[in-house]
Amino acid sequence: MPTFKKTAQQWAQQLTHEQFQVCRQKGTEAPFSGEYCDCKIAGIYRCRCCGEALFDSQAKYDSGSGWPSFWQPVTGSAIAELGDGSHGMRRVEVLCSACESHLGHVFPDGPEPTGLRYCINSLSLLLDSTPVK
Repeated sequence: MPTFKKTAQQWAQQLTHEQFQVCRQKGTEAPFSGEYCDCKIAGIYRCRCCGEALFDSQAKYDSGSGWPSFWQPVTGSAIAELGDGSHGMRRVEVLCSACESHLGHVFPDGPEPTGLRYCINSLSLLLDSTPVK
């Protein structure tokens, strides 16, 4: 159950058109176009909508897919998964568990130790590179 709710109009006021399209309407940014695709900066990737911590840069890797990829979330409760049969494919959608923002999809072809590839839209993320004290 999400803990952070807003109306579509409130989200539209908070986000750019492109961010709203991806985060709230389950869109996808073009491959290799996102600001975090090739990013090597250390930090925590947070939900663009609510600020929830989602992925640590230490779990980020170059999958060659064109989107930021991670082999695990910060915690198991940070994300929610939902079956997705859109576009004639069977996939697993990844959502922020706090606000239900669409993040991307998870696939079973990632590296060890999890074997998972969380393929995430840059538009749904904010990198917090402030050192933790």
